[in-house]
Amino acid sequence: MQSGYTCQSCLKRLSKISGAKPFTHPARTNAVYTTTSKRYYHQINGKFKALATQQRRTAATAESLNHRVTRNAPGDLKSAAPFGVEEAIRNPERVLLQPSNLFHSFSNSPSPVIRRRAAFMKSHAYCPHPDHRQTRIVTSPHDPEARKTTKSIHPPAHVDFECPDCGLPVYCSERHWMDDYEHHTEICDLLRQANEDDHDLHSGRFFPEFEYPGPQIEEILPNMTNWDTYLYTREYNAINEDRSMRQATRLLTYPMTIASVIHELSPYNIRAGGRLTTEGLKSLSALRYSLHPPRSGSGLGIDGLRPTPPAVRIFILGARAESSLPRQVWVQLEYLFHRCPLHLIFIGPESMTNRDDEFPLPERTATNPFGGIVEDRISNYMKITTFVEYYHTMHKANYFQPFDPYFDCFVLFHPGLGHPASAHEWEETLPQLLETKVPIISTGYTDWDMQRDKKWVEEKMAGEVDLLMEAGENRFRSLRWDLNDLDPGDISAGNWGVWAFRGKRYETTMKDGVISV
Repeated sequence: MQSGYTCQSCLKRLSKISGAKPFTHPARTNAVYTTTSKRYYHQINGKFKALATQQRRTAATAESLNHRVTRNAPGDLKSAAPFGVEEAIRNPERVLLQPSNLFHSFSNSPSPVIRRRAAFMKSHAYCPHPDHRQTRIVTSPHDPEARKTTKSIHPPAHVDFECPDCGLPVYCSERHWMDDYEHHTEICDLLRQANEDDHDLHSGRFFPEFEYPGPQIEEILPNMTNWDTYLYTREYNAINEDRSMRQATRLLTYPMTIASVIHELSPYNIRAGGRLTTEGLKSLSALRYSLHPPRSGSGLGIDGLRPTPPAVRIFILGARAESSLPRQVWVQLEYLFHRCPLHLIFIGPESMTNRDDEFPLPERTATNPFGGIVEDRISNYMKITTFVEYYHTMHKANYFQPFDPYFDCFVLFHPGLGHPASAHEWEETLPQLLETKVPIISTGYTDWDMQRDKKWVEEKMAGEVDLLMEAGENRFRSLRWDLNDLDPGDISAGNWGVWAFRGKRYETTMKDGVISV
């Protein structure tokens, strides 16, 4: 009988009968299995020793590789070696950073992309210390240039000194940094957060927050109160870290800003503090009637044939980064509107910047006079068209007419309507937008930026504008702070605020039996 299947009492009795030494059960230890068989013991122990020797050799090889790469590799690979030797050897541009090792000064960053940004900042951004003279016109009271005067003693100087706390080049010298340290501490923590977020994007890690859910059944309603309720009710992957949440909202802020205004479950309403005006309720109710059509009983057979309404057109004017977003991000907008086709139209001279390899611009022909790029296979209910052209040129050609308040909407992401550098580009476009009488949704980087745009519109078109939604913070703004490479001290959040307006409508009424306007 084998000792592995015999109890101790039986073994003792058998040993007395046969006079042999008793067998023992194999005892599990931290190292090996021990039995009465010396041969079995040496076999197992030998395997463990061979495994330990192999591990020591692997560790020594990795250490040698690390030393060799760090000593002999070029600059980009030399800084990357400590974070992933094998990955750095295979792909020098892919630098791996651990979540606990994301803070680096821009000039000494393991990522060559960020090092190039640091060089750009040092050659274009100016020191914000008030001893320097102004370099441009002040655009807001919060502009760092507002602290300078034309009578300052020092000429403008480019930034060169990197703050040890945030890692960004913010002052021309250490002396100016120390002298203005109290003012710098107001934004230093946010700059450090932006620094780590940028390094996280170049860390080479897998981003589960960029995996998006598919369509949802119509009976499951999304809760659009804020980011947390929306992500939960739409069954996104759980996002448990603040940094991952900031990265996810930086992309989703564009489709969700639109949806939060035009959806029937919008968090904005006409109650006290809801920010929606009476005129806004009228315009958005017409649009929502088309976005949420009633069930018509249509089917696949002859009896199920029903007339199909046209797609709802969303014109995104002055398109820049939003036109190059991954299409799966924009498809999330479609999933919120069941049985309603959407047509996104990006218009702007920068709508195809740096995308020539992806979509070469087509020739302008009689059938495509403005060289539109059509993407009609994104999904069953969404089509995207991009035009590299100014809107006022296409409006004069009657390319999109007629406009219908039930099927059309304009969106302006960070248009800079009142900014001194871009206001002239909108002077011809604004009257054309107002004459369409369809809702116009606009966003801003900051509250000052948004209020400046609103003031400019009211001054330029006094008496011809109806306010649909009061200006205020966007519930679906980007939670991540972005850097301005031309002015590192100027930080902003994408789509921080949102408001809406349209061309004034004149109602026809009856007075003493006579029609009056």
